[in-house]
Amino acid sequence: MLLVTSNKFRQLLYVRYVGQVRPKEFQRGREDLVAQLGELPAGFRLLADFSQLESMKLDCEPELGRIMEMIGRAGVALVVRVIPDPSKDIGMNILTAFHYPHRPRVVGCQNLIEAARVLGL
Repeated sequence: MLLVTSNKFRQLLYVRYVGQVRPKEFQRGREDLVAQLGELPAGFRLLADFSQLESMKLDCEPELGRIMEMIGRAGVALVVRVIPDPSKDIGMNILTAFHYPHRPRVVGCQNLIEAARVLGL
């Protein structure tokens, strides 16, 4: 499952990956993402939470890349990723290099508490 929400006041987009994520979840989440991005000004921050991710297969890469490109074009300034289990890092640094056109600052965190500190929440 892919959950997308935002906090306009805090200029924060929150994307949470839960369970076994497949390409169809990205396709469903794209509508939510478009709506949420429309509410945020350029310079917003992204919290990408992989703490509840069980698995994501390689066939998700094109959809994940499209999502990253949409977020990049909308003007993300800071990407904070929560990936507590390094074995579940699906090559995010490589994907970042190819799919964020303006190279936002990227910070990796072990948990949501650490991410909240980085984001000043």
